Amino acid sequence: MKRILIFSLTYYPDLVGGAEIPVKKTTDRIDPKDISFEMVTLRLNTALPKDERIGNVLVHRVGFGKKNPTPQDLVQFPLRLNKFLYPFLAFLKARALHRTQPFDGIWSVMTSYASFGALFFKLCYPNVRYLFTLNDGDPIEYLKHKARFVYPLFARLFTKADLIHAPSTYLAEFGRSMGYRGDIAFVPNALDVEEFVREYPPSELDAVREHLGKKRGDVFIITTSRLVKKNAVDDIIKSLKFLPAHISFKILGKGPDMEALQRLAREEGVDDRVTFLGHVDLREIPKYLKACDVFVRPSLSEGMGNSPIEAMAAGLPVVSTQVGGLRDSIIDPDRNTDKQPTALAVDPHDPEAIAKQVMRFLTHKEECSRIVAHAKEFAQKNYNSAAIDKAMREQVFGKLFV
Repeated sequence: MKRILIFSLTYYPDLVGGAEIPVKKTTDRIDPKDISFEMVTLRLNTALPKDERIGNVLVHRVGFGKKNPTPQDLVQFPLRLNKFLYPFLAFLKARALHRTQPFDGIWSVMTSYASFGALFFKLCYPNVRYLFTLNDGDPIEYLKHKARFVYPLFARLFTKADLIHAPSTYLAEFGRSMGYRGDIAFVPNALDVEEFVREYPPSELDAVREHLGKKRGDVFIITTSRLVKKNAVDDIIKSLKFLPAHISFKILGKGPDMEALQRLAREEGVDDRVTFLGHVDLREIPKYLKACDVFVRPSLSEGMGNSPIEAMAAGLPVVSTQVGGLRDSIIDPDRNTDKQPTALAVDPHDPEAIAKQVMRFLTHKEECSRIVAHAKEFAQKNYNSAAIDKAMREQVFGKLFV
C-alpha cells in the first residue's frame, strides 16, 4: 500500500469547488488497500474537528478560523491571512506526520498557496514522489502575474514535480510554459456523468419544479457555480433584460460575490426573476438541472469546466464561452464546423449574446434536439467514471510510483 499526502487550501464539508470535488471522487474510488490518503487543509470553520476522516481521506486541519464563517468572512481580515500562512503550517504538519509514518507521495491539487507547502516538503524530502494536478480556473497570465515577486519559486512548483496531471489541453500547455519537461498525464477530472444521465421518476422532478415555483409556460435558465468573478454569473443576470419576462434564472452555489450579485439583480430590475438557491447536495443537482430548461456558464476563465459537461450529460442545452479548458468540450456549430456540436458558444462579457443563444435553443427545436443528443453522447463517451478512474489508476498514480 502507498501513502499519499494531499495539500489543499480547502476541502469538504464547507468549501467545495472545481478542485475539491474531483479529489473526493477520485479518492473515494481508489481501493484504500492500494493507496492510503491523508490531507492537510485549513481549519477556517472551528466547528469542524482538527482531524476527521472524510470518505477515504484522513483530513488534518491547520490555521485559525471562526465558528461557521460566511463566504465574506473568508476573504476578509483576519481569516484571509490563513492562505499566506498555509505553506508553512502545512509543511510543519506534513513533516510531523511523515516522521510518524512516512509518505510515499505528495499531491498538490491545484496551483495555489497550498502548492508551496507541497514544494517545501519536496525540497526537504526529495525521494518522496510529487504529483502536481493543474486544476486552475484562473487565466494563466493572471497566475503568472500574481506570482511575479516569487516567480523563480513559483516555477519550481512545476519543475520539481515528478508527474503533472492536466485535466485539459489548456492546462497541459500551462505546465509546459512553466518549464516542466517530464510526462504529462492528460486525464479529465472525475465526473459522475452516470448520475446526470440517469432518468429520475417524474414525481421527483415534479417535486423539484414545485420547490422552484415552476408554472406552465415558465422557462428556467440554470447555472451551477461558485459565486466568484471568473464564473461571470453577473453576465447571466444582465442577459435577462434581453429576454422575455417568462424566462427566469436559478443559481446553485455559494461564494463571496453573492451580495454583489443580489444587488446587481435589484439594480437591473430583474431581482424577481433571479433565485439564489445556495448550496445544494451534489446528489440532488442532476434533478435541479433536469427540472430546468437551459444551462448557461459564460466563464471568463476555466481550467477544464466540469459544470457544462454535467449539464450536457443531464440533457440540457448548454450556452457557454470557450475560454481555457472549455475549448475541449464546448463545440459550437458555427465556430467549429469540422466537428459535431455540443453547445452554443458566446464571447466573454456579452450578456446580449447569451440572450440570443438562449432564444436560439428555445425557438429552433430541431437544432436544439440535435445538439443536446450529441452533447449527451459526447459527455458519456469522454467523461464516464469507469474510463477516468482507470486512467487515474494507471496513467497518474501508476506512473507516479514507477
